[in-house]
Amino acid sequence: MTLELVLVTGMSGSGKSVALRALEDTGYFCVDNLPPELLQDFVALELKQSARRVAIAMDVRSATALPLVPEQLRTLQAQGIEVQPLFLDATTDTLVRRFSETRRRHPLSTTTAEAGLDQQRALVEAIELERELLADLRENAHVIDSSVLRPAQLQAYVKALLSTPPGQLNLVFESFAFKRGIPVDADYVFDVRMLPNPHYEPELRELTGLDGPVAEYLAQSPEVEQMYGHIAGFLSHWLGPLDRNHRSYVTVAIGCTGGQHRSVYLVERLATHFAGRWTTHKRHREIGAV
Repeated sequence: MTLELVLVTGMSGSGKSVALRALEDTGYFCVDNLPPELLQDFVALELKQSARRVAIAMDVRSATALPLVPEQLRTLQAQGIEVQPLFLDATTDTLVRRFSETRRRHPLSTTTAEAGLDQQRALVEAIELERELLADLRENAHVIDSSVLRPAQLQAYVKALLSTPPGQLNLVFESFAFKRGIPVDADYVFDVRMLPNPHYEPELRELTGLDGPVAEYLAQSPEVEQMYGHIAGFLSHWLGPLDRNHRSYVTVAIGCTGGQHRSVYLVERLATHFAGRWTTHKRHREIGAV
């Protein structure tokens, strides 16, 4: 039986511990803050013990050794181990707020504090330094934006992502509101704000794109059908090459003004359309549905 290894990395305060708990709930043997120098020896030990599902969390506290990790992961993959890297991220404003609310100290705050910066600026500087140090890990992982996710939503999302067999391309469709920012985990972003807006129909305003009356309203619009066709055509053309390039996850974000009607409707249709060929996941950021 092949060993499945999930590597959880990401920004401090982005929810790595929440993700690790979700993995533990689904049967993974979890280790937090493993030094990168011990990764290969640890995996070898788990193989001897016939382990099947292992999750490891690493963070910027091991900054000096983190550059070793990408090559280590390639070595493990060459040995036949199914490696699934996850990177937890959030906007800088969100991370600043979380650290301020919990009064926790950022792991790199000592470095920036030595420069004589005020507390708020020192925290921002520490976060940006952390982004630089983790850039290579982020580039080679599936990114999860936890900026507006509650812990329960993040746990459900992680469980859904890892419920599919490893080695398959996972296509993640996500609806969002532009007024709350573009998801930082998106590989492709489509703006559908120019389409007819159900918000201005009194009987549809409180509903969402998951509701039949909204779906019927949007399905009658030639512009909506044209946008759907263009997005589906683009993805149909490029998902094959992405899969052949060994991409494990592709996140497609569809945005409208409020993230309630148009983007939700298109995410639902696109996920249904591509489910016949690819493993698909849906996430509606503004209405809390996964």
